[in-house]
Amino acid sequence: MKMTKVLALSALTAALLSGCEEKSSTIKFGAIGPLSGAVAVYGTEAKNGIDLAIEEINANGGINGQKIEIINEDDEGNPEKSVSAYKKLVTKDKVKYIIGSLTSGCTQAITALAQAQKIVMIAPAATAPAITTSGDFIFRACFIDPFQGTVGARFATESLGSKNAAILYDIGSDYSAGLTENFEKTFEAAGGKIVAKESYNSGDKDFNAQLTKIKNANPDLVYLPDYYGTVSLITKQLRAQGITTPIVGADGWDGLAGNAGDEVLNGYYSNHYAADSTNEAVQKFVKAYKAKYSAAPTAFAALAYDSTYMLKDAIIKAGTTDSVKVRDALAATDGNYVTGHLTFDSDRNPVKSAVIVETIKLDDGTISSAYKTTVNP
Repeated sequence: MKMTKVLALSALTAALLSGCEEKSSTIKFGAIGPLSGAVAVYGTEAKNGIDLAIEEINANGGINGQKIEIINEDDEGNPEKSVSAYKKLVTKDKVKYIIGSLTSGCTQAITALAQAQKIVMIAPAATAPAITTSGDFIFRACFIDPFQGTVGARFATESLGSKNAAILYDIGSDYSAGLTENFEKTFEAAGGKIVAKESYNSGDKDFNAQLTKIKNANPDLVYLPDYYGTVSLITKQLRAQGITTPIVGADGWDGLAGNAGDEVLNGYYSNHYAADSTNEAVQKFVKAYKAKYSAAPTAFAALAYDSTYMLKDAIIKAGTTDSVKVRDALAATDGNYVTGHLTFDSDRNPVKSAVIVETIKLDDGTISSAYKTTVNP
């Protein structure tokens, strides 16, 4: 009888301790992104979006009365540092939910670890298809490269009337090569012709040899699937060679504002949302972001903001912070967010529309972007 009482008391004590852990005063979220380095604007924007979302959530009572504690880690856009950041968050900080990283290579470096350790991970902007193949704990908030490449080609043929396109891409980048493959396939299926296809290596600064070949091919459009820093370099040389055609790209262009000039005009790129949309959720977000950071948010901020709210909604729906149950609740997401109405497919990729935005010059001479059209899945 005494032993039975002891066992019962032990069970009660364990249950109470478990309850204390479950009802900790905070829920830890980890965030990994490039806060320094060549693509720091992506990480900074994402961090801003996450911080804004958490500020709003905590001000409204948190998650079932628990406040969110965010722990940010800088991976500098380097996959090895992404792994170090991940290990620190999971082993030292005991984080069970991670938002990040921002680029596909950095994100891919940590997905297998997250899956093995049952860490719920949402990649805000990593668009390479392989990101979610590590398993069912890996999600993303952005659409994938095949969709972006398809969107770019459809816009080029249907809206710009392009018949003869040239492509200039980074042969060593999964992001750039994936977009190229799907743009080329869709463009040709629509009756278009790729009249020149030139490549370069990551870190190259001189593109004149490739651009000379492109100019000689006389395209009516040039597709540039790369990140804003490289795009700004290429377009300067492209325009200097007298190539005046429209240029088309993808979400890596987000960040050209403040980092490019007139050379990117007559440019269009696929993106996850447009800050000048009249959608109520978008305008509420943009207003709050501008009030906090005195600047308009890019898609990276919007995607990270949505990622934070999706995690919050999943934890509430699960009724627990258990990562397995939160994963299941996240997979069943069906709601309206800043970047659109979102559900997940069987590979935990979001099913939602893409927008095309145009690079424009404002009255003060600065480069910005404006909503052009929407392309549905």
